[in-house]
Amino acid sequence: MEVDVALASAVEQGLDLVEVAATARPPVVRIMDYGKFKFETAKQARLAKKKQHVIHLKEVKYRPGIDEHDFQTKTRNAKRFIEEGNKVKVTLMFRGRQITHPELGRAVVDRVAQELAEVAKVESNPLFEGRSLTMILAPK
Repeated sequence: MEVDVALASAVEQGLDLVEVAATARPPVVRIMDYGKFKFETAKQARLAKKKQHVIHLKEVKYRPGIDEHDFQTKTRNAKRFIEEGNKVKVTLMFRGRQITHPELGRAVVDRVAQELAEVAKVESNPLFEGRSLTMILAPK
């Protein structure tokens, strides 16, 4: 139908004439309540945002001479983070002369990876960054 007739029909019904496909020949328009349409699309976007899960990067810090109970507590927390669907950054920090024995730190990080093997996979292997050794674990 002609644009003038469609516009008159939309005004008569108290609605808006909205262009749906501008590139089509002839252009496609629809008679609708534009405010209601915008509200519905915003509502759908809010619902979609509410249902999505954002993966965060949680960090757990260790030391080379960590005691058994502290190790178990930190590893349990890392396991909980992974089960929630987050990635875990395992950081082993060296102080003073501890840096002269990197094999002790590597053993702790490897032990963490072994303890969490059933729920996580190693995303990035242990890597030295200054005075710290970092590894990233991701959920399986």
